[in-house]
Amino acid sequence: MNIQDYQSTYHMLMDTVNRIPDKKAYRWFDSQLQPHDVTWRQFVKEVDQLAGALLAFGLKKDEKVTILSNTNYQWVLTDVATASAGGVTVGIYQTLLAPDCQYIIDHSDSVIIFAEDLAQVKKIAEVRSELTKVRQVVLFRGESEEPWVQTFEEFLALGKTFPEASLKSVRDQLVPEDSATIVYTSGTTGLPKGAELSHKNMTFSTQSVVQCVQTQVDDETLLFLPLAHVFARILVYAALHYGATTNFARSVDTLIEDLGLVKPHWFASVPRVYEKVFSKINSGAEAKGGVALKLFRWAVAVGAQASALKAQHKPISGITALKYQIANKLVFSKIHAALGGRVRWAISGAAPLNAEIAKFFDGAGVPILEGIGMTENTSFSNVNRYDNYKFGTVGQAGPGVEIKIGEDGEFMVRGDNVMKGYYKMPDKTAETIDSEGWLLTGDLATIDEEGFVTITGRKKDLIITSGGKNVAPSKLEGTIALSQFINQVCVVGDRHNYLCALVTIDIDNVKEYAAANGIDAQGETDLIANDEIKNLIMNEVEKSNQEFASFETIKKITLVPEFTLENDMLTPTMKVKRNIVMQRYADAIEAMYH
Repeated sequence: MNIQDYQSTYHMLMDTVNRIPDKKAYRWFDSQLQPHDVTWRQFVKEVDQLAGALLAFGLKKDEKVTILSNTNYQWVLTDVATASAGGVTVGIYQTLLAPDCQYIIDHSDSVIIFAEDLAQVKKIAEVRSELTKVRQVVLFRGESEEPWVQTFEEFLALGKTFPEASLKSVRDQLVPEDSATIVYTSGTTGLPKGAELSHKNMTFSTQSVVQCVQTQVDDETLLFLPLAHVFARILVYAALHYGATTNFARSVDTLIEDLGLVKPHWFASVPRVYEKVFSKINSGAEAKGGVALKLFRWAVAVGAQASALKAQHKPISGITALKYQIANKLVFSKIHAALGGRVRWAISGAAPLNAEIAKFFDGAGVPILEGIGMTENTSFSNVNRYDNYKFGTVGQAGPGVEIKIGEDGEFMVRGDNVMKGYYKMPDKTAETIDSEGWLLTGDLATIDEEGFVTITGRKKDLIITSGGKNVAPSKLEGTIALSQFINQVCVVGDRHNYLCALVTIDIDNVKEYAAANGIDAQGETDLIANDEIKNLIMNEVEKSNQEFASFETIKKITLVPEFTLENDMLTPTMKVKRNIVMQRYADAIEAMYH
């Protein structure tokens, strides 16, 4: 498969603009649910104006531009305009606190900040005196009385008279190796590191992704992942490359309603969303009981048969085909309708997806293509294909990407998707990319004879019991979390003679259970303190224990409040900050061993 060596991300965009100038590029909805959209021709015109404004402001080549905002159209516009003006985009998760924002803005040497609203400006104001390199703050939405803050419209006006020839001259000097963005890692341990990604990293990975998935010219997708993470950025660039329409969700809270509005043909998510949908579907069927529950279980069994045939590239025929048609009409069609009615496939990344969840959705006719990537390899190395997949794996490598397993079992990646290095951290770069250009991912994995990769754990997360047994906690956690009553799991037990777990509950389902069983507890605090609920959760854990060897089983649990972004126990990509959780609950963990 051919991958073109684009001069820059802007030149990749122009390929699309020249091919389909009047096709809808981006769409979003206001608070009244009224749609707004731009075509590719309109988008590139706005990109040119904003790039001109940045240059008129005085942005020099390789200077950094921070975007502190939720995912929205202006985020994408600013990103593309910045890179096309020779600047470097630095995204910051909108949930980060002021000191964390200050670290990234200062470490990246950013000279201008685009902030979503007054709430983000307030954060900047808290640390403004420390941001000595920042020359301007631009507000996407609203107005501020601060003299150092401009509205987006005021800033954009700077580009109206910027000479077109001067803008073209800047773009003509861009080369594929120039930096396009610095993406700071989520920071599950220690200070975040800034992965410096080039135009080549972005355009190569985009094309490799597009050649792995089934796309059509009129596709629409729904984006709700944070653009501060490179996973969402590659999704945007993939849609940009082949001309799909990207729709922006209003928020994660309105996701179900937005799916109905947009009716996407595909979308991507972290596993947490699929887990919640899976739990909701199953608990809903359990609540109905009777004939409805029997029908649901029958349909799931039929779907599993059909899924197994598809995975083996065998036709669904005869009586199985007839049963599958009935299951679709009576059960699975409702799942499709909840997702908008047009979804052909979905992508899962950023964390492991439990194979049972993948099998369930595949049986329902919504294949979830699990893949893997990390900030340091532009969020992509492998993905399952629509017509060639294996459950429990992250698929085969993308075109142009080399993979191998190191002597210690570590998964390694090489190619034009691998970052230039960590910004201003040469020692960390040398620890992560070896002398032959191989990126050390930190994942433990195996590769089968067909090139499918199975991730078995993280080197840093590996638990070694006092008996010398090695345990990768992610598989245990994913299996236990399949329970409709369990939300999140953090397995512990390093240097101990048995494993324990900190568990958070699925509040809605546990509330229903409490009400049905006369348990006088409603709020999360009351529920996790109730002995009957503790017994319920331990019983669910013991069901999962049956799937593992004795040394891998969970012997004790402690129920704790949900891990969230707000309490700093989750990264923005929904990974549990294991070290933070273990520090926060050190006493509770110790109690389980005495």
